[in-house]
Amino acid sequence: MEMETQNIHPISPNTYQSKKSILEVNSFKRKALTILSHSDQKKFEAYGKGPSMQVPYGLIHRAIERQAQCRQKNIAAKHGSQRITYGELNTQAGYLATKLVNMGIGPGDNVGLFLERSIPMLVGMLAILKTGAAYVPQDIRITPTTTISKVMETAEIRVTLTLSHLKDKIPADTNRIILPIDNIDWISSDQQSEIAFKTYGKKTDSSYNCFILFTSGTTGTPNGVQVTHGNVCNILLSSPGNLGIQPGYKVSQLLNIAFDMAAWEILGCLAHGGTLVIREANFTQAARQCDVIIATPSILAKIDSTLCHSAKTVVVAGEPCPRPLAEKWVKNCRFINSYGPTEATIITTAQPYSPNSPSLTIGKPTPNNTVYLLDEHRKPCPIGELGEIWLGGQGVTAGYINNEALTCERYQPDPFNPNGSTMFRTRDLGRWNEDGELEYWGRTDDQVKIKGFRVELDSISSVTESAKGCRQAVTLKIDQERLVTFVTPINVDVQLCMDAIGARLPYYCLPSAIVALAEFPITARGKIDKKALLEHIQKKTPDLVSVA
Repeated sequence: MEMETQNIHPISPNTYQSKKSILEVNSFKRKALTILSHSDQKKFEAYGKGPSMQVPYGLIHRAIERQAQCRQKNIAAKHGSQRITYGELNTQAGYLATKLVNMGIGPGDNVGLFLERSIPMLVGMLAILKTGAAYVPQDIRITPTTTISKVMETAEIRVTLTLSHLKDKIPADTNRIILPIDNIDWISSDQQSEIAFKTYGKKTDSSYNCFILFTSGTTGTPNGVQVTHGNVCNILLSSPGNLGIQPGYKVSQLLNIAFDMAAWEILGCLAHGGTLVIREANFTQAARQCDVIIATPSILAKIDSTLCHSAKTVVVAGEPCPRPLAEKWVKNCRFINSYGPTEATIITTAQPYSPNSPSLTIGKPTPNNTVYLLDEHRKPCPIGELGEIWLGGQGVTAGYINNEALTCERYQPDPFNPNGSTMFRTRDLGRWNEDGELEYWGRTDDQVKIKGFRVELDSISSVTESAKGCRQAVTLKIDQERLVTFVTPINVDVQLCMDAIGARLPYYCLPSAIVALAEFPITARGKIDKKALLEHIQKKTPDLVSVA
């Protein structure tokens, strides 16, 4: 199979705009930057632009097929006592792709992948990609029926892959086909060579959707983010997103398949010839076997680093990482703290952590991506000042499926890039430090008013984590006058935590209470469940909470 090369260097401007338009963009850019000092203008571009890099494939399943061609007998994945080789994975996926094509599935379609962690999950995922369609993943065991119905309607899903014992959890509809993967009779070995590397989505290119991920919906109706093959290949097939994965490496699969970091685990591993270790009920057992661990900080905090002797690279994303957690893991492996919303494809910045670093940052832009810190008028912020994070480059996704209004609200033309691309508004706050690394300062939603003062909740949590014995902290607003900070472990000295806040932050940042817990509740996507924390304190100390 020939290697397919995708040039990820900036696309020729003539593809998108006339020369006149480009001159207008460049003129706007120059004017926008004039509010900065000459030194800051240079830093704005230097700090905010990731390195230009080429990736070898424009379709992620091409990279997986290449691994299958070269390493047919290598173990692609294991789940408990089950194993599947790269040859078997590719052959079964090819056979299933044939069935899907016969059902009318092809480029531009969306296919439901509603099941649980399993080896058939991988077969279904690869089969869908081979047809040129996009997969829409949901863990059907824990997703409410109403959410599943909304996902199927929004993504216009006609065919759904599942497992036989989970079939009844999918809402019935005579116009939709539900296909249990584990009931398929796989082809005999003498037929394998014929279809092993057959790809049906011949008209597919890097602009087509690879998968559609629906946001958790904690603030309203879930929205489906359209992530293209170009988006995925850009981050997974370049460094540091490839995480150094190579044949022989074991990569853990710990996360919910509906979470974008699960695509990092699965596609990132298979595209580089590693062995995916799919977790069972006890996810720590999977982590202990692996060379590469990808997790949210909340999930990683539950794993004993001293028992993970094989770990070479550990990376976290999805929520702020407590520095004590980074310090614990970096003793034995390379630890990478990273950042990026689903709308910008898994991660947009990353930084290997060093114990000698003055702070734990979220690092620098990943290849072919850009980061802008803008004020409320979308003007560049001086270096070192707090601003809202906007993201540009090859990671910016194709918007929300069937939601043009929200897409127009959050995705805007990138005024700093003349190639006609878009940038995404994260609603996160950050600032550049002197080393050109991005410091995360929480959500704009978490920048609250307390006693008339503006307060960053994540800043309070970060300072609290500097107290001796504090492993992790999260601060929440309970009404206009009061905050509450939750800390782990349960035996931490809460007075030391309060003293740390008082020593470094103004008086109005002091919480009304510090509540120590054995561990924090986490959502299905592996993040701290803030709603559950408020419900906990409301139940245990109802006199403290007046407004949840």
